Amino acid sequence: MTVVTYREATDWLFQQFPSYQRIGGKAYKPGLEQINQLLAHFGNPQHDLRFIHVAGTNGKGSTCSMLASILTEAGNTVGLFTSPHIQDFRERIRVNGTVVSEAFVIDCTQQIQQAELGFEPSFFEISFLMALLYFKASGCNICVIETGLGGRLDATNCITPLISLITNISIEHTQFLGNTITEIAGEKAGIIKQNIPVVIGEREPDSSAVFDQAAHAKNAPLTYASDEEIMFPSTFPLLGTYQKANYQLVLTALKVLHADFPVLDEHVSAGLTNLAQNTGFYGRMQVVGTNPTVIFDVSHNEAGIKATLDYFSDKQHLIIVYGTSADKNLDAIFPLFPRESRYFFTEFTNERSATVKKLHEFSSKYRIDGNFFQSAATALEAAKSTANKTDTILVFGSFFLISDFFEKK
Repeated sequence: MTVVTYREATDWLFQQFPSYQRIGGKAYKPGLEQINQLLAHFGNPQHDLRFIHVAGTNGKGSTCSMLASILTEAGNTVGLFTSPHIQDFRERIRVNGTVVSEAFVIDCTQQIQQAELGFEPSFFEISFLMALLYFKASGCNICVIETGLGGRLDATNCITPLISLITNISIEHTQFLGNTITEIAGEKAGIIKQNIPVVIGEREPDSSAVFDQAAHAKNAPLTYASDEEIMFPSTFPLLGTYQKANYQLVLTALKVLHADFPVLDEHVSAGLTNLAQNTGFYGRMQVVGTNPTVIFDVSHNEAGIKATLDYFSDKQHLIIVYGTSADKNLDAIFPLFPRESRYFFTEFTNERSATVKKLHEFSSKYRIDGNFFQSAATALEAAKSTANKTDTILVFGSFFLISDFFEKK
C-alpha cells in the first residue's frame, strides 16, 4: 500500500524498517555498502553538501545543537541530523530549527516504497537519506551530522566532512563497539578522514593514543579541545560539566572552520540563548517545573549519569525518577545513585524499557529503597506528592522515559 498521510508514512517506516530506537540491537546493520547503494539510487545528494561530522559516547546531540544554533545565528542555512527523536520522527531532520515538513516525509517515503533496491535498508539508513535529500532541497550551505552508533561502520560515515569531531569516549554498546576504551575509540576514530581536520573533546590516556595514530595515518590535522584556552560566558546558560566540555569542543571546532564560516562573539551568545528555538534542543538538564524544581535529562549510560549526578552532589533534598532501557549496564549505574535521595523507579512505554521487576531486582541488590511504577507520569506525580517546594526532582535514564512526558504526535 502506497502511503498517503504522514501517519501512514511513519507507521510504514517503523514497521517496514525496524529502528534501533524501538527494538534495540536487532535493528543494527553495520557497514556502508547499503547506504552507499541507497544514496546512489537517489542521486548521491551528499556530494552537493558540506558537513560537520560528530561522533562520541556522550554529548553528541548537545554538541551538534550548539554548533547548528551558532552557525544559524551567523546567517547560514544549517541542516541538523540527530537521533533519536523524543516526540516526532521529524525532530531528526531540521533546517535552522524547523523540522522537515510532513509533505516531504510522505513524498520521500513514497519514492522509497517504489524504488527497486534489491535489498532492505535499515530505518536509520532511510532516515539519513531523507535528511540529505531535504538538506539539498533546502539549500543548506552546512550540515551538522550526528553519528547513530559508533563511527567506522555507521551509515553517516559515507560523508566527507569539512571537519570531524569526537566528543569523548566511555564504555557503551559493547556488543557492537568492543569491551575496552581502546576498542571503542578505534570505532569512533573511523570517522577521521584523509587530510580532514579532527577535533577531539578530551585528552584521555586510553583513547588519545588511538586518535593520535588514526590522525597521523590519515594526515588529518588534530586538535584536542581540552588543551585550548576557552573563555566561558559569565552567565553560562547550560547546566552540567558535560555541557561545558561540549561548549569547549564547539568553540574549538568553530576556530578551525573560521575561514569558511566566520563566527563572532555575538553569534555564539545568541546561539546559546536561542538553542531551543534554533535546534529543538530539550531534555538535557531542562527545567520544566518549579516549587519543587523538576528537571528532565536524557543521560542514560554510566558516564553521562555520573556527570549528571555529580552536578547535583551538593543537593540535600534530591528526588530521583529513574527509568532505563533493559540493555543498560545497571551493575555500573546503580552504584552511582546517592544513598540519601528518594527514588521512584518506573517503566516507560517504549518496548525497550526495563521492567519494574528488573528495576526492583537491582534496587534490592544495591540496597536502594524506592517506589515502583509502570507509568512514568504516575511516578512523577508520586514524586511531586512527597516533595517540598525547595526540593529538586531529577527525571532521567533514557530518551524514551523523557518522551513519555510529551504529547505524542
